[in-house]
Amino acid sequence: MSRLAERIVITLGGAHLDRRGRIAGRAVMGASNPGSLFEEAGGGGFNAARNLARLGCAVTMVSPRGGDAAGDLVSQAAVEAGVEDKAFVFLDRQTPSYTAILEDDGNLVIAIADMDLYRLFGPRRVQQRALREKIAGADALLTDANLPAETLAAIVGLDEARGRLRAGIAISPAKVVRFLPSLGQLDCLFMNRAEAAALVAASTGVDAEDPATAKPQDWPKRLSRLGLGGGVVTAGGGPVLAFSGNEAVLLQPPEIDGHADVTGAGDALAAGFLAARLSGFSLGESLRHGVAASLITLASPLAVSQRMSPALLGEALEAVPQALALAI
Repeated sequence: MSRLAERIVITLGGAHLDRRGRIAGRAVMGASNPGSLFEEAGGGGFNAARNLARLGCAVTMVSPRGGDAAGDLVSQAAVEAGVEDKAFVFLDRQTPSYTAILEDDGNLVIAIADMDLYRLFGPRRVQQRALREKIAGADALLTDANLPAETLAAIVGLDEARGRLRAGIAISPAKVVRFLPSLGQLDCLFMNRAEAAALVAASTGVDAEDPATAKPQDWPKRLSRLGLGGGVVTAGGGPVLAFSGNEAVLLQPPEIDGHADVTGAGDALAAGFLAARLSGFSLGESLRHGVAASLITLASPLAVSQRMSPALLGEALEAVPQALALAI
């Protein structure tokens, strides 16, 4: 069984309503497609927070919310997962939402992110004494790119954040660039290849090669040049890479059912990786823990598996191969 010690994590970022429409077949663009629609609480930061709580961490979630039914749904999800919910509520506004349309194989066709409320989470809120005290008492700080760039920089740049593991979740190629001003203060950024390529292009002005054909071992050097101290780069069902400083490891995840819903898998990987890292595991073993957590999520119809636990993670680890060291 995996041994994960309890650690204190504060998460700031997306906590909103997730809608997923699943087409009963292949997508036909410009036409009505038969399928089904499902709603649940979501958000990159919130998904990771709930997984971290179920893995034994003491987690606080800080996020803006509307005074509506969607906000109530998010609050209830926090209670059920054991996450301390420190939302600031705007009674006259709607809770942000993310609507994804998936094909029957679980792959994303298109999504709409109605996230305007997150613009109101400005840098001034980061200066609140209660929030600074929370951060000062935490072992790790996790943010996601749903927040404005200046807010992300203010969060990870706090004096209270120094000496803590500081991590981020990229969310999307369009949003990951919000981390550019704070890359040098992040210990780990979780992203897929498209998000990594967008980060490189936005920083250098030169498009990286096609992320689908880029060699995994090239990413540590490219991203380190931007000032990033470490990161995890996923590739769907392909090899996943983790690097920290001069160390890099590569792992090929086991094959999964091609019809699995991939929603939340990356957030679960982030949670499993961080929980292991905070417990003192090596980079390679932390990556194995992250992949194992993602496998549990892929086996669930929900973005955050209600079965996630240290015991189940230990079982899932048996299917995950050892990570291989890379020369960078």
